[in-house]
Amino acid sequence: MNWEQLLSLKRFGDTHKRLRKEQDETRLGFEVDYDRIIFSSAFRSLQDKTQVIPLSKTDFVHTRLTHSLEVSVVGRSLGRIAGKKLLEKHPHLQEVHGYRFNDFGAIVAAAALAHDIGNPPFGHSGEKAIGEYFATGNGQQYQSLLTEKEWQDIIDFEGNANGFKLLTESREGVEGGLRLSYATLGAFMKYPKESLPKKPTKHIADKKFGFFQSDKDSFIGVAEELGLIQTRTGADSSFSRHPLTYLVEAADDICYTIIDFEDGINLGLISEDYALEYLIKLVKDSINTKKYNSLRFQQDRLSYLRALAINTLITDAISVFVAHEEAILDGTFNVSLLDKSKYTAQISDIISLSVDQIYQSQEVIEKEIAGYKIISDILDVYITALIRIKNGEGSNYDALMLHTLPEFYQNTTGSVYQILLNTCCYVASLSDSAAVHMHNKIMGKQL
Repeated sequence: MNWEQLLSLKRFGDTHKRLRKEQDETRLGFEVDYDRIIFSSAFRSLQDKTQVIPLSKTDFVHTRLTHSLEVSVVGRSLGRIAGKKLLEKHPHLQEVHGYRFNDFGAIVAAAALAHDIGNPPFGHSGEKAIGEYFATGNGQQYQSLLTEKEWQDIIDFEGNANGFKLLTESREGVEGGLRLSYATLGAFMKYPKESLPKKPTKHIADKKFGFFQSDKDSFIGVAEELGLIQTRTGADSSFSRHPLTYLVEAADDICYTIIDFEDGINLGLISEDYALEYLIKLVKDSINTKKYNSLRFQQDRLSYLRALAINTLITDAISVFVAHEEAILDGTFNVSLLDKSKYTAQISDIISLSVDQIYQSQEVIEKEIAGYKIISDILDVYITALIRIKNGEGSNYDALMLHTLPEFYQNTTGSVYQILLNTCCYVASLSDSAAVHMHNKIMGKQL
């Protein structure tokens, strides 16, 4: 892969190349991407979607929206630092093509801002709840009506693939979705493969999948424009990652490792003593003990340690990225940047404690159980109504339910796969509170 192609400013529908040297410096194309994402309704719904604690009543606990903003800030720093080093190594990118180090930061920041945009309510359990409705629930009856890959899309419903759909899907009068630059879309594409074959290799890019069958042509178009390496030929579409995806992933890994840990301490799920014991291993070379000891309040002490820890991991991630640039460009770098970090042991310790004390806490488990029931019931009612109407068997109740859906999701003329996938994507678009509210109405608990 080469950076000239990877930094493509092309957008859906463009018939001519967009050259970096011709860009308006006051409003760069990559910065426009950020603006379009942040003003989208899909991004707005993240303000009420679970990051760690579902439906938390505590205002300092992170939602998907605050998490995404923080990942974007970390991603911007990673992109800018990496960009500066890459331009020193490849000066023609600036001298001939006009790229600046800020361009790399803008691409990573925009992709990082959108990294969770396709995630359903109730965190990762929401993905599992959608998939299990079909794999083990009432949705099993539709398997024979779908191809093998279409069925895999549904039973392994993936927030990353839904995110790509949201960013690129055309609607009447709105071609190409948000019409983001292909460079930003490439950096967003964490798992550049379809749902089957499942985990064909141990390469990090094969861990999950990044697009539904309905979006395959769009995905391939982006990959080919960027010059991503095709890793499998024939009927199975799979590509190497865009190099900047590793920085987007690192930003996410850094934030959920450190900030979820901080949330757990603020919630009282983890003792503050653990913060110093675990984080000091990351910040021992940069901490000012006099300053730390002068901080009277727990929240201030945690903020100080968090800032130092994030900075430490940013510096380390950049060193790994630069050291392995050639392997990343030829598609052979097969792990995340933090997997090669010199702090891997410390990161693993923090995540293990977070899993035990936060992600598997009683509050989280109880709300995730409720989320399973809520998502399953909503899917069942809408899918039943849509399929019955498609088959000319709809009842008055089915017609009433159809009218509660946004117009885009009311279409029953498409294939069964399209109806099922669209309904899954609609449910995924709901915030936690909206899903609870809708479930109460469907079940007759609220008027």
